[in-house]
Amino acid sequence: MDGLRDLIAAEGFTLCGIAPAVDSSGHSDLVRWIEAGYASEMQYFADRIDAYRHPAGVLGGAKSIIAMAMPYPARPAQPLPIGHGKVARYAWPGVDYHDVIHPKLKRLCRTIRETFTGAAARGVVDTAPLMEREIAQLAGLGWRGKNTLLLNSVQGSYFFLACVLVDIELPTDGPQATAHCGTCTACLDACPTDAFPSAGVLDASRCISYLTIEHRGPIDPLLRPAIGDWVFGCDVCQQVCPWNRRPARADPTPEVPMERIELSSLFGISEDDFRQRFRKTPMWRTRRRGLLRNAAIVLGNQGDARSIQALTIGLHDDEAIVRGAAAWAIGQIGGRQAIDELDQRLSIETDPDVITEIDAALS
Repeated sequence: MDGLRDLIAAEGFTLCGIAPAVDSSGHSDLVRWIEAGYASEMQYFADRIDAYRHPAGVLGGAKSIIAMAMPYPARPAQPLPIGHGKVARYAWPGVDYHDVIHPKLKRLCRTIRETFTGAAARGVVDTAPLMEREIAQLAGLGWRGKNTLLLNSVQGSYFFLACVLVDIELPTDGPQATAHCGTCTACLDACPTDAFPSAGVLDASRCISYLTIEHRGPIDPLLRPAIGDWVFGCDVCQQVCPWNRRPARADPTPEVPMERIELSSLFGISEDDFRQRFRKTPMWRTRRRGLLRNAAIVLGNQGDARSIQALTIGLHDDEAIVRGAAAWAIGQIGGRQAIDELDQRLSIETDPDVITEIDAALS
């Protein structure tokens, strides 16, 4: 096993532990979370709920799970210029982490099959019905924080989790038996949208990360101001966590081309332009319409009249969701030019939802 752990470290994983493949102790909590509506539109949780009961739902006959953590940028963010949007740290490198981690898992699985003749192995990174954070805790990697993320006393929480499931019994590590959040509620108190109904419970329908990445429709107007400058994801509950103040590790990514995004130019890109620029990046997840929706909301929150020109392009976009967000943003900025642009669009707009947005902006 020492050789396997060395290989895991060589692949860039900074934490590693082995857990037994057992029934999920948190399955009933997951069911209650879905029933409470906190999964919002992420129907795939309910569709695969039975598979979450035991890792055998991912790999038949699973007996052991290797849990690993791979870090992403933890350095302080640079000051944000007006007209730019903040991006969640995990996306700063500008590459889809699945494309980075999956080849590493494939190499690990191949080594396991060669080392243990006849063994089956499968690597996953947040795409399978697996309780990764619960498994990581069983493997001794850390504890579940009040913001629901896994925390490690040395490395904080700025890391991806990945697992390799095997159908053989491996020597396991002891679980993380204690949590070290104490009475601290910094993450809960700092959430701009009050997305935590209670400690350890996240209401995805209010989470900025969910709203700006996974949510496909218009964002609730009541939540838009709280999104602030976040154009893709959110790190607030991690930024305020004391365990992330000085994570004891070197930053693995010297280049961070997507720490922030200039927003106005986004409204001039076509679908082909978007594909060429963002196809291999995390932003692909939002598709063009989602990213432009987010960009409009951020510009509206920043309130800079110089953004009206770009937002007017969005106001005439082919996508209704972009037009609606642009209308809201122009209304937030206000002024004579804003009124003129909204009036002009209202005279030709046919989508009832966008008309409602324009009427609200004008009022």
